[in-house]
Amino acid sequence: MDKISVEKTGKYRWTIVALLFFATTINYLDRQVIGLLKDNLSEEFDWSESDYSNIVMAFSATYAIGLLLFGNIIDRVGTKLGYTISVIIWSIAAMAHAWARTTGGFVLARTSLGLGEGGNFPAAVKAVAEWFPKKERAFATGIFNSGTNVAAMAGPPLIAWIYSSYGWQEAFLWTGALGFLWLILWWIYFDIPSKQKRIGKAEFDYIHSDAPDQALQQGARISWFRIIRYRQTWSFVLGKMMTDPVWWFYLFWIPSFFNTTYGLDLKSSAIHISTVYVVSSFGSILGGYLSGFFIKRGWPVYKARKVAMLIFAFCVVPVVFVQYISNVWGAVALISLGAAAHQAWSANIYTTASDMFPKRAVSTVIGVGGMGGSLGGILFPFFVGWILDYYGAIGSKTAGYNIIFIICGSAYLLAWVVMHFLTPAMKQIDLK
Repeated sequence: MDKISVEKTGKYRWTIVALLFFATTINYLDRQVIGLLKDNLSEEFDWSESDYSNIVMAFSATYAIGLLLFGNIIDRVGTKLGYTISVIIWSIAAMAHAWARTTGGFVLARTSLGLGEGGNFPAAVKAVAEWFPKKERAFATGIFNSGTNVAAMAGPPLIAWIYSSYGWQEAFLWTGALGFLWLILWWIYFDIPSKQKRIGKAEFDYIHSDAPDQALQQGARISWFRIIRYRQTWSFVLGKMMTDPVWWFYLFWIPSFFNTTYGLDLKSSAIHISTVYVVSSFGSILGGYLSGFFIKRGWPVYKARKVAMLIFAFCVVPVVFVQYISNVWGAVALISLGAAAHQAWSANIYTTASDMFPKRAVSTVIGVGGMGGSLGGILFPFFVGWILDYYGAIGSKTAGYNIIFIICGSAYLLAWVVMHFLTPAMKQIDLK
């Protein structure tokens, strides 16, 4: 379809992206409150680093289960209802943190939050596959995925203000309530293109312009057991497993890293943390744009995705040099680059699922792959807590952070090699 025709198709699909963006922002805002309040809650409840790691791992474990369950549920009941169920569960769980009075209470709230939040990305990526042709999917994914950065950017000053003005309980209550407001807009504006009366024929035809992909949409739902038989699934799973934990480390430990290394409390570090995620938001959008740009220049889809992901993998490497930076803003610059590169990588790796599988199986594949990322998120926090406690006991917690940053800087190149070995040409599967 030529440029002029595209301009005449209508733009309602970008309204869908806006909805996904705000849902993802709320999703990450709810999960990061405990990371921002970590030092304050640790003092009040006498948590060690290992105690906090256990709370993080409780979230990670049920998040993995939630991804797997919701991935299949959403493919069965549809994006609209599946997303709704997910948001209701995670919003109630987010608010429930306010009533926790013991470490066990926080573990229970985190497990419920993880279960509900597992539905966000399977639903959002499936919605993009339903509403966009392949050449626009990575860009659309990059936009809604930048909600993770906006949450991390707005979170520190917002949570610092709520905490200092009203207390930690209100921080959980107020952010948790946002999901219910979003649900109103979701039910008003979302439906699949074939049922959406707000779009015209031109936009509908453009959305479904991937003719080969369109031919694979009909058929029965795909089971987990069938999905895991394919190398394409394992490429996505291992890529997520090796890189998702890095983002979780940024989300849950960077505020504490600034405190430990540079003596910054929640209020004084808010500007530094927000800067990391301002830069990250540009990375997410750029990541989606770059592979789409390559495709529009005539590159094969697999080549465009892989070249873009290799570029971003190299951009993460400089984070290993944080250990040599004595100035906090120098550290912010390197961490910002690494976080932005992660988000650019993430926008593309999510899209590889819809490149390799038909739309009717996308949510299930995202769930299986997301579970792999969460399993890495379970093991890595355990390692982080152990190594920080070990080096903290000998008076050198900074040395523990140095080891962690070396791992973070090398993870993406290794993941790229593994994915390339498993799926050199990223061929789409014909699920008959």
